[in-house]
Amino acid sequence: VQLQASGGGLVQAGDSLRLFCAASGRTFSNYAMGWFRQVLGKEREFVAAITWNGGRTYYADSVKGRFTISRDNAKNTVDLQMNSLESEDTGVYFCAAQWAGTLLTDQDMAIDRKYDFWGQGTQVTVSS
Repeated sequence: VQLQASGGGLVQAGDSLRLFCAASGRTFSNYAMGWFRQVLGKEREFVAAITWNGGRTYYADSVKGRFTISRDNAKNTVDLQMNSLESEDTGVYFCAAQWAGTLLTDQDMAIDRKYDFWGQGTQVTVSS
C-alpha cells in the first residue's frame, strides 16, 4: 500500500493542525493505521493508531486529550487532528500501515517496526 502524508506546517503553540494520509494500492480497510513522529537526532516515536475498522484508537500519553485519529475507509484516508499544539510536538510526522491480522496486541499498535508501509513524512513545526 502506498501512503501520502500531508497537512504539516508552521504554527504557534496552542494552535491546531490537521494531518492527512491518503492510501492507495491495496484494500485500505484491511490495514491498521498509525501516526509516528521523529525529531532529528532522536528515535521515531508513536503518536496514535487506529484499528482497521476504526473501532479502537490508541494514543501516546503525551498527546492524549489533544490529538484525535480517525479514518474513512470509503475514501482511503486517515487523519490526525492536533489541537493545543506544543513546541514538543515539533517533528516529521509519518503515517504507517500494517496488515491488521499481524498486529495481535494493543502494544503492537504502538511499535513502529510492526508496520511495513510508510509514507514520506510531513513536517510540523510549533513555535513557542
